Amino acid sequence: MTQHPVNQDDQAQRNTDIVLTAMRELFAEKDLTAIDRYWAEPYVQHSPQMPNGLDTLRTVVPGLEGFSWEPQRVAAQGDLVFTHSIVHGWAPNPVAIADIFRLENGRIVEHWDVVQDIVTPEASANGNAMV
Repeated sequence: MTQHPVNQDDQAQRNTDIVLTAMRELFAEKDLTAIDRYWAEPYVQHSPQMPNGLDTLRTVVPGLEGFSWEPQRVAAQGDLVFTHSIVHGWAPNPVAIADIFRLENGRIVEHWDVVQDIVTPEASANGNAMV
């Protein structure tokens, strides 16, 4: 029997679908059971404001008021999914966030982010929008 390697494009698309669904269900719908479906321990968190582990998500999400995650760009390679989003409700003002998610066996197991205050094109040195 011949085994066919997993197509990298197929894996990237599956991982992208998982991340987008997971983030929508957890953060937009505030469905905490999404954590059990889409994340796995050990969950390694590289965001400097959050400790490792899924209990952090269980604690933080219910308290987010007016939170919205609006991905503007999404890319994936292998086990990584990258999003560039406009986020409301994470900070006092809207922020641009670049997230990197690493998946293992179809579950999110690691996360990095870079958070920036959004500056209008008029206020930037180059006149370009941030997101």
